[in-house]
Amino acid sequence: MTDHATHETARVLGHPEASTPEVFTQAELGWVPWLEPADEAELTERQYDGLVDRARAKSDYFRLLARDPDILKARTLTDKDIFYNAKDGLPRAERELAAAATSRFNGCIFCASVHARFATHHSKRHDDVQRLLDEGIDGEQDAAWRAVIDAAVALAATPPRLERGHLDALREVGFDEQAVSDVIHSAAFFNWANRLMLSLGEPTNPPTE
Repeated sequence: MTDHATHETARVLGHPEASTPEVFTQAELGWVPWLEPADEAELTERQYDGLVDRARAKSDYFRLLARDPDILKARTLTDKDIFYNAKDGLPRAERELAAAATSRFNGCIFCASVHARFATHHSKRHDDVQRLLDEGIDGEQDAAWRAVIDAAVALAATPPRLERGHLDALREVGFDEQAVSDVIHSAAFFNWANRLMLSLGEPTNPPTE
């Protein structure tokens, strides 16, 4: 059975009053959709199942994606497995770094802000993360972070230019095969996720700004 709510035509929205950030930042940004999200008060159990975490019903972004709850559920479970299942393989900080570098390369200010904050939180390397945001993907980093950033960006390029040398560089700084795979998954997921977010809305500055 198909939920009627998931197939309603979404109204196009405009936000002429929105203050859009012009630089990459670790600050917590807002985000506004260009299509009308599903109404929180009218979410179905199928849509809540798609959200996986019911608290995400407060987010315009996830309520917009909840218009197709089956795809949203697959997307969310993939996201959680890549970034939160970090007992083995690549440390969480470097997974977030790969996502932040991909987002910086793709120009997704919102995603870069979120994953730069996570990278800072898990690595305690605020200045190195900020350098990625300020100077871009070619800013100075140590060998391990350089290898992660280079591999992530090579995968995000159109057409992709990831090659054996990127994988060898990751191994040379001590990452095992599972960790190398995690770099690829983290970057690949956000190479897709950036495009989704960039096509559905825009970031906004914090209200205080």
